[in-house]
Amino acid sequence: MSPRRSPGMPSPGPTLGEVGESGVLEQVFAALEGSPSAGVQVGPGDDTALLKVRRGALLATTDTMVRGPDWRDDWSTAFDVGVKAVTQNLADLAAMGGTGTGLLVTLVAERSLPLAWARELTEGLAWGCTRAGVPVLGGDLNGAGDEVVMVSITALGELGEDVQKPVLRSGARAGDVVAVSGPLGRSAAGLALLLEHGEDAGSVAPGDLVAELLAHHLRPLTDLTQGPAAARLGATAMIDVSDGLVRDGDRVARASGVVLELAKEAVAALADRLAPAVGGSALGCVLGGGEEHELLACFPGEPPAGWTVLGRVIDLPAGGAPGVVLGGSCLDPRTGGWDHFGG
Repeated sequence: MSPRRSPGMPSPGPTLGEVGESGVLEQVFAALEGSPSAGVQVGPGDDTALLKVRRGALLATTDTMVRGPDWRDDWSTAFDVGVKAVTQNLADLAAMGGTGTGLLVTLVAERSLPLAWARELTEGLAWGCTRAGVPVLGGDLNGAGDEVVMVSITALGELGEDVQKPVLRSGARAGDVVAVSGPLGRSAAGLALLLEHGEDAGSVAPGDLVAELLAHHLRPLTDLTQGPAAARLGATAMIDVSDGLVRDGDRVARASGVVLELAKEAVAALADRLAPAVGGSALGCVLGGGEEHELLACFPGEPPAGWTVLGRVIDLPAGGAPGVVLGGSCLDPRTGGWDHFGG
């Protein structure tokens, strides 16, 4: 993993307004040199990119990050923001059983934003894309009012090798196993540490665990190959856990017309792992923590190796509604997780 850089804005230097669009693009193109280019016939620099695709079907998704709601400059570097933006978009493709083929990136920013910040953002994007083997195809720049910085990505992709059809949220059936591709609650726990301790969060014991939680919040990295692997194994439904286990699990349950019944001991085991760092808030981090970007999926049989079984899919009870159940109680998705307009 690339070394961490100090959070906050770079040292004073030219701003976007001072160098203009051509000056920004010069830095952007320089930062992208050497990034993946497989399948790219025309890349950044023309009006439109030209990408060669293997199949006749294309996956497309988009996600936006805004300074303030989605990152804070006193915690996150521009490099962090770039890596996180890549992960959250490619995780959406993985949740369909797909792999990325290219990204389009938009930066909307105040004129006073340091040029060095835009360069470092692009370096983070390039690093994340190189790790995933996905090229940056191009994008757009636009000015904004004071204090506004926004990064938006449109990710294009295709179904993974030997994946015949996309995995939707609507295919879960009673009897399926519910599983997750990795730990949950790390990003929320990292955020809780930053909110409580600020820049001193990294000194909270135990150090190794805290470092992992902070890193996953600031710069989440997940195994994107697990999406196609789950699809090849027959996953019936799948979703990127970006807004919380309960909120995203509820989306699968409602789309499929079923109930996801979580096992208390499985959820408790995930929380126990976080408890040494965040104490009694660990369970809330697991159930409601967003920005995880692990995959939640349902399988007719055993999940892929390395996945954690969380429960099972059951039919709706008489007169009941779809949702997520833990310990016999239906969990309200509105009480946890991330809502862009609800906070």
